[in-house]
Amino acid sequence: MTAELEGERPPGGGPGGDSRPERGEIFDLLSNHRRRYTIHYCKREGDPVALGDLAEHVAAWELEKEVSELTSAERKRVYTALQQTHLPTLERANMVVFDDRTVALTDRAAELEVYLDIVPGDSIPWGLYYLGLSALGLLALGGVASGVIPTDPVPALAWAAGVLGVVFVSALVHAVEGRRNRLGTADRPH
Repeated sequence: MTAELEGERPPGGGPGGDSRPERGEIFDLLSNHRRRYTIHYCKREGDPVALGDLAEHVAAWELEKEVSELTSAERKRVYTALQQTHLPTLERANMVVFDDRTVALTDRAAELEVYLDIVPGDSIPWGLYYLGLSALGLLALGGVASGVIPTDPVPALAWAAGVLGVVFVSALVHAVEGRRNRLGTADRPH
């Protein structure tokens, strides 16, 4: 019986036979650090990569060790998990091509960047930050327009330029942080 007849959707397939994974499937793929580390390593090294090298780096990042400090048991544990579970999962979602020895990213893997806006635990999400910044900017400009904030020492145009400058600097910091946190751009994944 096919997966569709059993009430399941084929892995990596959207409605109507579309091979594009849905948002929930993508978040499920990225919820596992070994799969994120796999994508990071493949992007960083370029395709294809040897499964053994991938397993070593994933194990090192996972255990916060250098590759040279890993034991053979640590390497084997990650190698086996990648080979039996994580790489087949990524392959069914059309993110990698895997042939038991090498792993290569597909073009579909580039679409994952949109889902990886990493927000550190001690930070606020950028969307919330921009909402607050916009509210403060509107309050300042409204205060200038209504005369509550005096424009004698600072003209209204300078207030507007100041608000725009703060938004510009914020957007610049956001762009730099986003580039730094992308999979495959840093030495170690975040």
